[in-house]
Amino acid sequence: MNPRIEVVAVDSLMVRLFERIDEANMPWLLAASQRLRAAFGEHLLDLVPSYTTLMVQFALPPAAARALINQALTGLRPDVGSAGRQHEIPVWYDASVGPELPLLAARSGLSEAEVVRLHSAREYPVFALGFAPGFGFMGLVDECLASPRLSTPRKRVAAGSVGIAERQTAAYPAVSPGGWNLIGRTPVRLFDREREGYSLLQAGDRVRFVPVSRSEFLALGGDVEAQG
Repeated sequence: MNPRIEVVAVDSLMVRLFERIDEANMPWLLAASQRLRAAFGEHLLDLVPSYTTLMVQFALPPAAARALINQALTGLRPDVGSAGRQHEIPVWYDASVGPELPLLAARSGLSEAEVVRLHSAREYPVFALGFAPGFGFMGLVDECLASPRLSTPRKRVAAGSVGIAERQTAAYPAVSPGGWNLIGRTPVRLFDREREGYSLLQAGDRVRFVPVSRSEFLALGGDVEAQG
């Protein structure tokens, strides 16, 4: 591996490890994150992992920061023990809270039950957080489920809505606009100011969506009235 270092700002450098999105990238990105945190120590202001890159913000001369990055990543290997946390997130898959569920089924030539089975059968790595606090970009969904974003985004998407965009999937942590194809809703609170770190999900975590019934969804605190 030959990481490429790119200038972002006077106090920030982008470390590019890969050129394309792939689930296999995550162990390398996590290992690189750990090495960089250890190397920079108190001089590290922020480290933001994404699909193929790590942005490093530092309180050092840029030349010294670049030298630290090169030194830290020499001989980099993924660490099996560095995997993020695993989460099981319950989802009520239903057209009343996931209006694109029938559309995805029709588009892919599958039944709605088959769409649910395919979406919930995989364990998804969290590639990055963005768009809104606690919004985790996950993937990759089965190719049969890949769907483009809506041509006209919704002005309001209910918190907990689970959707698909291209081959990525995500759950909305709060009410917001959005253009993803909605297929269900989770009662899980993904962003909480009372929680340490605020966000339930962090880059490198792994998520499996677990289908639940309407009654189970309600018993877990889900809200069917908060329509998107």
